[in-house]
Amino acid sequence: MINQESIEENNLYNELVNVLKNDERFISEDGQLLRNSVYEAAMKMDSSLIKSLLNNEETKKHFFTDIDGVAVFDKVGFGWVINNREFLPDSYTRYKNKIGLVNNKGEYISSSNDVELVFPYKDCVLEGGQTTEDQSRSEIFYNETLAHDEVDRLLYPKVLTDAKRYTADGVSTANSFLVDDNLIIKGNNLLVISSLLKDYENSIKCIYIDPPYYFTNNKSGDTFGYNSNFKLSTWLTFMKDRLLISRKLLHPDGSIWVSVGVDGQHYLKVLMDEIFGQDCFVSDISWQKTYSPRNDSQGISSEVESILVYSKNPNWKPKKLPRTEKMNSVYKNPDNDHTSWRTSDAFAPSAATHQGMVYAIQHPITGEFLYPYNGACWPLEQSSMFSEMSKWANYKLEDLNDDEKRASVCGIPVDAIRKNVLSIVLDEPLETAKEKALKIIKRGQWPKFFFTKNGYGGIARKTYLDDAKGKVVTNFWPFNEAGHTDEAKKEITSIFNDKVFSTPKPEKLIHQILYVATEENDIVLDYHLGSGTTCAVAHKMHRQYIGIEQMDYIETVAVNRLRYVLMNGDDTYDWQGGGSFIYCELAKLNQKYVDCIEAATEGTELLDIWNEMKENAFISYKVNPKEIDDNSDEFLQLSIDDKKRLLMELLDKNQLYVNYCDIDDETFDISEKDKAFTRSFYTEV
Repeated sequence: MINQESIEENNLYNELVNVLKNDERFISEDGQLLRNSVYEAAMKMDSSLIKSLLNNEETKKHFFTDIDGVAVFDKVGFGWVINNREFLPDSYTRYKNKIGLVNNKGEYISSSNDVELVFPYKDCVLEGGQTTEDQSRSEIFYNETLAHDEVDRLLYPKVLTDAKRYTADGVSTANSFLVDDNLIIKGNNLLVISSLLKDYENSIKCIYIDPPYYFTNNKSGDTFGYNSNFKLSTWLTFMKDRLLISRKLLHPDGSIWVSVGVDGQHYLKVLMDEIFGQDCFVSDISWQKTYSPRNDSQGISSEVESILVYSKNPNWKPKKLPRTEKMNSVYKNPDNDHTSWRTSDAFAPSAATHQGMVYAIQHPITGEFLYPYNGACWPLEQSSMFSEMSKWANYKLEDLNDDEKRASVCGIPVDAIRKNVLSIVLDEPLETAKEKALKIIKRGQWPKFFFTKNGYGGIARKTYLDDAKGKVVTNFWPFNEAGHTDEAKKEITSIFNDKVFSTPKPEKLIHQILYVATEENDIVLDYHLGSGTTCAVAHKMHRQYIGIEQMDYIETVAVNRLRYVLMNGDDTYDWQGGGSFIYCELAKLNQKYVDCIEAATEGTELLDIWNEMKENAFISYKVNPKEIDDNSDEFLQLSIDDKKRLLMELLDKNQLYVNYCDIDDETFDISEKDKAFTRSFYTEV
């Protein structure tokens, strides 16, 4: 293994660059090193490259091993150097590095097969009665990146345990799972959504997540009950792992909505473009999260938050939003028509390409010849316009020899205008037509195409309220439509009489997302469940849902919030209460030691945990327990956070939970009840 510090000390990079620049295959036209060409040549054991490296003392020393007088090339070590983040030969690669899309090994996040696991402290929730001092404590994530060759059984489907069915009448043991059951699962979200693939691939209509945010600078508090102070590359790996599975879970007509802070938004969009495809990018919605600017903000106050929206199908379109009373108030019924209507333009665009729809219509009252305005044409075929005008008076088609006027309307030369286009002119005396038209105006129930100013104005068209389809979704969602954070806090407080989360999302926001992205009975997924807003709203909107959370507060917050929904109505959604959901957990193996490590407050507790781990836990193959015991004094001198971090790393992450394929292994002592429920979940009863 090549050591990076020795590389820097021996100035290997400079020597290596000099060697490679002597081979024109590895140099671009502007003099930049072609890293991929070098790497491919090395992997193919290119004789010319190896000879050049062998002839340089510095590169020979680092990349060759002498075995019985034979110099053996270390192509793995050489490849490591070429892929190292400091070895960036062209501007594109430098840009990838600059924006953080490489991990700590210099590999691109999007092409890496690493997996990011996250183990947050349990006590980072803003619990009732907690002091300000408690809330501002330094919080720690245990982020562990597992290399691809360390991940073998990690993402297998898991055994489910402790299944309970909640209804308005109470809670009971869930012996089986039905295909239309709502589901709340406690466990690492990466492992849970991996387990969902077996039965829910291509089934989820809408995924909404409010994941931990990436912050450029550490924050003492953040949007979730656990710390979001990731390094950028770690955060992107964390997001990538879950988004790749999310795409597989999405229905072909599904969409994913991701809330993200300003620091991470642009990085995440680059990553999501690569995972979902740029053609599946739907929108970057700006949600107005506050109803008034902060007077204490430094510089520009942050009033909006992004929601990145992607679809699985590039042709996906959101539904229109329901119309508001304000929108409908512009519809009137002055002529006692069959329904309310508003005045609309009587023209359509693209006159130059629709020259047959550019002609004169004679006014039945004034006798004036009316043309579309410049650049416009009549909106219907001439036969249809003739029928509409005939509701006012008798008309005929006649050539007015008006090519010059028509060419002016179309914005083209006269010699380019379409010939022999007839106009709609009166086929009776003007006084007769005028008398008929004025009677119609006085009578009411005017035709769809009518004349403004009591009949003496231009042609307009009625747009009926019955035909109004809704409000088009825009990329700006103001707080009066989609709620704000203070509103969300009040929603939580009204249930729990305390502030459980610092910045939850309001129900209005989730309602708007689910309204435009789903229909009744569609499946909704939120694998960063938090306070349970997504599932609570989905339940009241008659959507099926799956919620996932790994923190202990899932039962005290999310589950209790859903129980509240079961037992209480909500006029906002015309919800009367009722329904049910199932709560279950992943069956723990090493995860139970993770829980103990997180809960420990004393170094001696951690030493006791280590002693139990040696006897019963699945320890990483990379660790020799004897070496730790031989150096126990040094272990005790570590800070408590470092002790926790070390013990976390000793656990085999492939064995956090019991795999479904091991359900009958007596070692894991899975109860018959849990076996039955798990098998019904995986539809293998």
